[in-house]
Amino acid sequence: MLAASRVSAFRPLAARPVRSVRTSASVNRPTKAALAPSSKKAEAKRSVAVMAQTPNVDPEEIVKTLSEQWDKVENKGNALLIGGGGIFALWLASTVVGAINSVPLLPKLMELVGFGYSAWFVYKYILFKEGRIQAASDFEELKEKISGITK
Repeated sequence: MLAASRVSAFRPLAARPVRSVRTSASVNRPTKAALAPSSKKAEAKRSVAVMAQTPNVDPEEIVKTLSEQWDKVENKGNALLIGGGGIFALWLASTVVGAINSVPLLPKLMELVGFGYSAWFVYKYILFKEGRIQAASDFEELKEKISGITK
């Protein structure tokens, strides 16, 4: 478990000590601003407390739940085939993207196509109120098709 720690790297620029230009006579001596004691209150304002919380996850419960779900599967062969097919599809997609990325001009062309599609999507579904209403209704319709729950 991580304890709360003080991070002083995020101090505002105005709160950092100001160093003056040093002459050759003052090279080895720190400036007055660097020697000035900072108050605890000012230091507390510049600090950020970070605290991580560990989730309450029980590995035995996860294994138990997974084994119960696997026992509920009627056709285990099909489930394994679909899972293997999904992994193969991910590998194939990664290979195709890597091949496209190695051709000199295609990555820039794909970026241009992606930018054009994004601009079209924003124009059609986000920019105007009618488009936002249409996008919301299309999303709800798709959600109903997938879940099978109608309102």
